[in-house]
Amino acid sequence: MQRLYDFLRRHPTGVDTFWAVVLFGMSALWVDTSAPRIGQPLVYGVVAALFSLVVALRRRMPEKMLLLAVVLGLVQLALGIVPFMPDFAMLVIIYTVAAHDGPRWASRLALAGGLSAALLSQLRWPVEASHTSAGTVFFVVIMTVPFALAWVLGDSVRTRRAYFAQLEERASRLEKEREAQAKVAVAAERARIARELHDVVAHNVSVMVVQADGAAYVMDSSPETAKQALETISSTGRQALAEMRRLLGILRTGEHQEAGEYVPQPDVKQIEDLVEQVRGTGLAIDFKIEGNPRPLPSGVELTAYRIVQEALTNTRKHGGPDAGASVRLVYFDDGLGLLVEDDGRGAPQEMYEDGGADGRGHGLIGMRERVGMVGGTLDAGPRPGGGFRISALLPLKTAH
Repeated sequence: MQRLYDFLRRHPTGVDTFWAVVLFGMSALWVDTSAPRIGQPLVYGVVAALFSLVVALRRRMPEKMLLLAVVLGLVQLALGIVPFMPDFAMLVIIYTVAAHDGPRWASRLALAGGLSAALLSQLRWPVEASHTSAGTVFFVVIMTVPFALAWVLGDSVRTRRAYFAQLEERASRLEKEREAQAKVAVAAERARIARELHDVVAHNVSVMVVQADGAAYVMDSSPETAKQALETISSTGRQALAEMRRLLGILRTGEHQEAGEYVPQPDVKQIEDLVEQVRGTGLAIDFKIEGNPRPLPSGVELTAYRIVQEALTNTRKHGGPDAGASVRLVYFDDGLGLLVEDDGRGAPQEMYEDGGADGRGHGLIGMRERVGMVGGTLDAGPRPGGGFRISALLPLKTAH
């Protein structure tokens, strides 16, 4: 049964043609039996055939078939062809035009024609039972009702179709928006994880390389110092692995794991531990905190830690063997200020301007992205007296 229904929906003109043939056959039978009374059977047959054509092509050419039906109605009035069975096609075409999502003039013409058809018919062929004015009005109203109902039903169908089409279009638009938002969220998460990986790998591996070089240098002359360097390498490696596990956990589950399984995200309190760790590599660092420390949003905590971490990593990479650094954390009323300076050689200019044509400078790019995400500002560049300076201002809001 469903297959038959689907077939009929795919071939609407074929269905209309079938009913047009049925209408023409019944009309021809009526003309044949009524020929002695009505006369002009050929004219009636032609009108019946054209009305049947209106039914057959009503959905393919609704406006043209409406105009054809209007012309046939006027021909009936002019030639005195009394209303007969094919006039049922007028109801059909009025419904079709009202239901069709076409020009509004066609729907208005169909309504006007339907409302005037009964009146014109009564004026042309008065019914004997309605010889009084009240009877005439009553007859006209009764005969107008089917035409009005056909138009109202068609217009309701058109409105319902438009409503469902609007719902489908809105659902499709919302689905596309959700897909776009999901892609943006995935891209942002990938960028965030990439920054985290860069910070973890660049910092910890840099510490391990410096300690390994120092251990190799003093292995024979100072075994105890070499042992301490190897212990630092071991602890740094474990810390790097813990951070890597945390990031991999985020990739697997999309959520932060319990603190018992993965280490928590670094915060401002751990900057002092970070400074001590870097001092252990031989880099002299002057660390100070100014203002009144207060709770910070987690995003600002992580951003501050990563900026200091990346800045000290860059000092070890580009500052030279005798470089020294200073780290300042300043709590303002409305923000947290970070200032990291060194007196080394400094990084090449192309690395802090555009990230470098060779793909270097990702640390500074990551800094700018992190600061931008929390609504702060970052300034990075060479110091007037030599060395390199990184300053940032992060908006401060009391954490609840």
